[in-house]
Amino acid sequence: MKLDVEINEDSTAIVLPEGQGEILITGQSSSKPDTVNLYLKNGKLVSVQDEPVDKRFDGVIVIEPAWDLETDYLAKSFSEYALEQGMTKADQLENIKLPGSQRATVEKFRDLILTVLNGLGFKTVFMPKKKFKGKPRHRFTKEVSQIPFHVDHDGAKATVYWQKRNEMLIKAGAVMKPDPELNKDGSLGFSARFAERLRAEHADSFDDFTTTKDIVLKSVNEVGLFLYFGGTNSWLVLKDDAGKSINEWSVVKE
Repeated sequence: MKLDVEINEDSTAIVLPEGQGEILITGQSSSKPDTVNLYLKNGKLVSVQDEPVDKRFDGVIVIEPAWDLETDYLAKSFSEYALEQGMTKADQLENIKLPGSQRATVEKFRDLILTVLNGLGFKTVFMPKKKFKGKPRHRFTKEVSQIPFHVDHDGAKATVYWQKRNEMLIKAGAVMKPDPELNKDGSLGFSARFAERLRAEHADSFDDFTTTKDIVLKSVNEVGLFLYFGGTNSWLVLKDDAGKSINEWSVVKE
């Protein structure tokens, strides 16, 4: 990969190939619009997009993608990545939803940025010491089966139990998101089509997008698709009364 790099006394600017955007590495907070900001302190990522609460940071990576990539979605993708890789303890942008129709495009660009940053010497920041092999594994336990997990995401609200290894129970009275986001051409994405099929299978169990009966699905992902058409990591959405996610309760640390 060939990059156009300009090194100054207090910053380094990188122009990505084929007009895909720019990266600015600096020591000061940036107010530049339509950017994603990654704040660093002592060689660690401390905040995504928002300046750290304690104002303590010694470096900022400012990412300005091309005009056709939504910066909120890119920031959300970095926030999810940081949590999944153990760099942060929470999704710092949990109120932002990354639509399923945009996820592949956004994550491809995010991975390009990570490749560039790793090549510039930031590998120790963005590559964890010990990574999961493939997707994280989650263990079902009797203790977890007794916990009511709550959904409050993108207009959807529900109480959910992981009652058996392959059974997720959505309690009656859950509120479903009415309509999915569409692709740019007005069509339904893969996730939305699968969600619509799930809803059709349980059409007798909800009325006016509120469930009238308990509904049993096979997985956390199906719960997310059924309630709010997916678009985010549902293992981080379902939380107990204290705000601890179902991921924290069940993920297997390797």
